[in-house]
Formats: sequence, structure tokens, C-alpha cells
Amino acid sequence: MKRLLATMAMTLILCLGISAQDNDKNAIFTKPKFSGFAMATYQATFQDSGNSNSFDLRLIRASFEGRILNDFYYKIQGQLNGNQTTLGSSPRLVDYFMEWQKLDYLKVRLGQFKRPFTFENPMNPIDQGFMSYSQPVSKLAGFSDRCGEHACNGRDIGLQLQGDLLKNSAGRYLLHYQVGVFNGQGVNMKDVDEKKDIIGGVWVMPIAGLRIGAFGWEGSYARKSGGEIVSLNKHRYALSGEYKKGDLQLRAEYVHSTGLGFATTYQKSENASDVTIKTYSKDGVPVANDKADAFYALAIVPVVADKLMAKARYDIYRPTASSVAAKTNYEIGFNYRFCKYLEVQSEYVLTNDRSLDKHNYSSVFLQVSIRY
Repeated sequence: MKRLLATMAMTLILCLGISAQDNDKNAIFTKPKFSGFAMATYQATFQDSGNSNSFDLRLIRASFEGRILNDFYYKIQGQLNGNQTTLGSSPRLVDYFMEWQKLDYLKVRLGQFKRPFTFENPMNPIDQGFMSYSQPVSKLAGFSDRCGEHACNGRDIGLQLQGDLLKNSAGRYLLHYQVGVFNGQGVNMKDVDEKKDIIGGVWVMPIAGLRIGAFGWEGSYARKSGGEIVSLNKHRYALSGEYKKGDLQLRAEYVHSTGLGFATTYQKSENASDVTIKTYSKDGVPVANDKADAFYALAIVPVVADKLMAKARYDIYRPTASSVAAKTNYEIGFNYRFCKYLEVQSEYVLTNDRSLDKHNYSSVFLQVSIRY
């Protein structure tokens, strides 16, 4: 935590100092913009094995961004809440990158940032609109990934190229591409197997607000045990569609994955050497399954313009690409926006989890989000 705060503070002080001539168009630095958000939640789960309810600080983020020589954009973002005992819950640096943005058709980004995989992954947690990111993104884009890496909020360290092409007469681009090379180990981690992940996507925008895209991911996740490196392959693709106009959001994505996962999630130092492969029970026999897929479809519809939105989502994850251990969420709720800085989100979820003896249970969820 101290290291995170010190890094952000020193960089901010440096940028503020150099931006003294902010009104000068020839200034090296522009004045950094400071922003962030905080999300507090209450969740109650009603389950035969035992009910639970709790208040929680889901996320507290602080970031600042700016430009150098006008063409270079940078962003630094830290997660401030959490504890010091696990990687997945600890305060940490989540974004730290610079991007050359002189050309619309070619932008170059270097550092730690979101993996270019799926439409939902890059979204701000508040704008995403639901109690959490969908299972396709959570399990197959690097949040609580099935491969066993620590919680990475969909991010990794690497180099990415992206751009927009084919501008129409209205000045709107019709095609977007992005492709990157990454370590494959998640945030704040060096490479282990010296192999790199290649992740990319392309989408078309035939009419305003509509995106139709496809993504691919070839890579690996590795651990080292007793001097031996165990590397698990990741072969993934996603098909995505979205229509967005104002507060109206319609989105669906399918993700397929081939590749085994480690049995333990990397949360503590001792997990880094645990190379046990995760298995699933099939007819009472443990089986290591290398196939998984997931799908979600959602709608967020304005009821009162700029104020009240109704929402629904169907969300399924199949860790064996079959009904074995499949988990499905049926979600409905409302979001109310007092102003652009304050929003309340509510939700009811019916879950069918086939890995449990009693498959069905329900949850209620309330979240207050602020931006600053």
C-alpha cells in the first residue's frame, strides 16, 4: 500500500511541477487530470447450506492522466481498498501506461493495461451496470481467470497497437482493430515461461452505436516448481455484439477457451509453486477438462431519461463446455442516477449452480457508486 501511494504521489508531483506552463501550447506536459471512483455494496445470499449478508467496499480507485508533447497520453491508476494478505484483494497498481496517439489509424500503447479481449472487459465497473462483470469476462478474460492467475481486473503488461479506419462522410469510423503482445502472467508480474500472449480483436461499426466484433487469444500461463516450469496453454476466442445509444445498452458475447487450469488460485506466495491441475467430477471420477465456454446477453433500458434504468442479464459459464458444473445467473434490477457523480444500483439474482448438491439459490445486491 505504501509503495503504491508513494509511486502515484511522486509521479503526480513530478507532472504538476513540469506543467507550470500549462497555458503555453508548447509546454512539455499538460496539467494532469485527477479522478477516480468508489463503490460500496451490500449483498445477501439465501442458500440452503447457509444464508449470508455483508457490507463491503467493492472498489476504491484513484487515477491521474495527462499528455506529454501533446501526442503522448499517459494514465496511472491504483486500487486503494483491500488487505495485505492476498494478491487478489490487496491494494495495488492496476494501470500504468503511455500511448502515442498522433495518428487515428495507428496508436501505440506500452505498459500495464486492459487486455484487448471482449467489449465488456475495458468498461468502467460503474458503466458496466451490474453487480459484477459477466462470467465470460470474469472467468475467461483475466479477472478471476480459470487458469489460476491472481485477480488481475482483466489486465496484463505488454505492448499494443490499435487504430480506427474507413471514415465515412459523417466523420465516423467504420472499422477498429487492436492487437497486443503480453507477458501472460497478469498485473505486476514478470514473465515465467518466456512465452508471450498474443491478443487481438477487430470490429465493424456499420451504423452509429452498433459494434460487431471478434477476438482471439493465443498464449499461456505458467508456474515454477522445483526448478521446473509448468506452462498451460490458453487458446481463446470471443464473438461480440453491442448496440448503445445514450443509456440504452444491448450487448451479448460468447467466449470459448481451450486449456487446462491450476487447481489453486495464485493468492499467496506458496501458491506460485503449486502446479496441481484442476479437475472436475464426471460420474464420480475426477477429470482434467481443457474446454470451457461462457455466454451472456444483457439489456439496460432507460425508464426515466438520465435518471432511472431497468436492466436484465442472462449469464452462463460452463467450466467443462458442458452442463457439468455449469453456473447460470438470471439477473434483474434497477439503476438510479442522482447525477453524473452519484448512482445507486440494485439487483436480484437467481443462480443455478450445477456443481452444488442443491443447485438453486438467490441473492440481492445494492451498490452505491460515486465518481470524483
